[in-house]
Amino acid sequence: MAQRLATEYVKATLQMTEFQMKQFLLTADTCFISHRVKILGGGEQEIVLEEAGGEEVHLSFQQRGSIYVCALSCRIVNPHLNNAIRKLFVTYKGTGTVNRIYEGFTMVYVYENGSVRRISEVTPLGSKLVYQHKHSLAEMMRLYKSDSVEQEIESLRAKVNSLLDQRNTVCENEEIQEIDSRLALYTRKLFELEA
Repeated sequence: MAQRLATEYVKATLQMTEFQMKQFLLTADTCFISHRVKILGGGEQEIVLEEAGGEEVHLSFQQRGSIYVCALSCRIVNPHLNNAIRKLFVTYKGTGTVNRIYEGFTMVYVYENGSVRRISEVTPLGSKLVYQHKHSLAEMMRLYKSDSVEQEIESLRAKVNSLLDQRNTVCENEEIQEIDSRLALYTRKLFELEA
């Protein structure tokens, strides 16, 4: 199994209320991680998470009404610190790109509101899509209400009827063979659509 070298958070954001921030700070300290809070001007706060080995992550929160918004761009090597930031990001519905870097390749995760929407594997040879979130409820309702397949079936049936009428009036074998080949194509397509 490949061992992760580092994790990068690129233009990631997360939001929390004042209560959630206090709750996070109560659970932030572990035997591997400690924290400090710096109060800055204009209602901003900076939380510094520090791993026992010395690696730090600075989380700058801007207060917008009753919500604290954090813009996060950092590279983390330590697994304990990485785990703490990952939990924070998912719990508080982070949005952004997370690069998990391994020897020879990078897994790129795109998050929206704490949920993975797309995963790609990036190597020196290129990028390969591993996972993509498909249909939201709204998309599924739109597809359900769509009648484009029914319209295509109706159009094909009209074409088949027209070709059958032509076939009844044509006398030459070449024209009949051409009509029959087109009828075969339309029939196959109708069978696929109606299935």
